[in-house]
Amino acid sequence: MCSAKRRGAAEMVLAAPPLTQVGRMARLQRLRRATQLGFFALFLLAPALNLLRFDLGETQLWFLGFRWSLGIDAFVRGEISANEAAASILLRGILPALLFVAGFMTVAWRHGRIYCGWLCPHFSLVETLNDLLHRATGRFSLWDRQATAKTGRSPQRRWWPLFLISCLFFGFLWSITLLTYLLPPALIWGNLFSGTLTPNQARFIVIAGAVFSAELLLARHLFCRFGCAVGLFQSLAWMANPRALVVAFARERARDCRDCSTAKSPEGAACDTACPMRLKPRNVKRLMFSCVQCGQCVTECETSHAPRGANPNLEWTVGVDALRETLRQRRADNGR
Repeated sequence: MCSAKRRGAAEMVLAAPPLTQVGRMARLQRLRRATQLGFFALFLLAPALNLLRFDLGETQLWFLGFRWSLGIDAFVRGEISANEAAASILLRGILPALLFVAGFMTVAWRHGRIYCGWLCPHFSLVETLNDLLHRATGRFSLWDRQATAKTGRSPQRRWWPLFLISCLFFGFLWSITLLTYLLPPALIWGNLFSGTLTPNQARFIVIAGAVFSAELLLARHLFCRFGCAVGLFQSLAWMANPRALVVAFARERARDCRDCSTAKSPEGAACDTACPMRLKPRNVKRLMFSCVQCGQCVTECETSHAPRGANPNLEWTVGVDALRETLRQRRADNGR
């Protein structure tokens, strides 16, 4: 009997995840939130710092603090020939744009919608507003049919004003920021605080702010899943690569999911609750088209399994392991 107990203990030790991996996803989530905050600040400050904006008044592109010219003005003034102007447009306009798009899509082909989950300012708002709405109603979206329980948290109406104010604030901040990408930021903010906005400026801010606020209030998930062209093209590139980063599910240990629970999801199905895109992470890749690679489902799975000394049922795989998972999913689909 003692030997059987020792064998059982040894098996538990062997099955346990390495100590260096326990909490790895939780640390990764803190890093992800830091990158989101950093990129959100960059999005707001880029026009003021002339890192990226196009001045409609001067018809001038600013990039990394420098005026970016295609050479058209010099051609109009007769300072360069037509061939030189064409070469300048190719080298300073078309080629950099193609290289940027190619690089961006290469990253998406390999890692999916990682820009959305790790950098996108809009998705940062989606997660923030999800949390505020959950504090107010117990739901992550106004369209959720059932409330989602969280340990130590019950819906409180006092969070409603903060949620609504946040939708309005960020909606109008979004519209003002986008306008500063087209007109000098000092001019827009100066006119705003002095109450001297031009009719066109005021019209843009009011209309765009109302649209953005309504989207954040009612359809933030729907926009990410179906309305964002940047996300759509990333997903298409990702789906075309069977070796791309994907969340794999250990179906042979699916029974472990029956008693899965964490502080964020005491009623079970922690990975489903954690997904801010309202997806089911244990589904096959073709049903995870709009996955943003935020890794929250993997984090919750790790959190649930770690106290039991077990490896998580969900894990990120890439390369050969991702290809193996893709082929297994295809065989399972063909066998139905």
